[in-house]
Amino acid sequence: MTGDSTPRHTPVERAIEHTLFASRWILAPVYLGLAIGLLVVLAKFVIEAYELITHAYSVDIDAATVGVLSLIDLSLMGSLILMVMFAGYENFVSKIDVGSHKDRPSWMGHIDFSDLKLKLIAAIVAISAIRLLENFMNIDTLSDRDLAWSAGIHAIFVVSAVLLALTDRLTSGKHP
Repeated sequence: MTGDSTPRHTPVERAIEHTLFASRWILAPVYLGLAIGLLVVLAKFVIEAYELITHAYSVDIDAATVGVLSLIDLSLMGSLILMVMFAGYENFVSKIDVGSHKDRPSWMGHIDFSDLKLKLIAAIVAISAIRLLENFMNIDTLSDRDLAWSAGIHAIFVVSAVLLALTDRLTSGKHP
């Protein structure tokens, strides 16, 4: 063996490694599918906003609040899809090359898998909280069982988020 410590690979190993590396592109259609999902969220947002506007004079404040919360829920869902789409593509497939485009989000290229997990669970907790608030705004139309399940599921999301953040902090070496 020479002074070079770089491992030498056989042609078979190189072919396997090249194939495995190229297989990351199998995920590209998944991220394109998320872009389609973003269009679906946009369509639902437009429909909900239209219904909220056209019924603004005929609904009480509670119904208007639920309508606005629904719009917030959809906007969070859209942001979550965009974040997963960009960060997932950049982390697992290829860097998105838009040069120094003035509209490039500052977080693009800086969210690693750990950050993505935490942002994902935070968005899920926020969406769950909005759903829970919507349920409490419609308290007279839901059973106690439905409200209890809603609150319980939200509590599980919150506990899961805290545990995930704690685990991530402990394993990343960023703890004091």
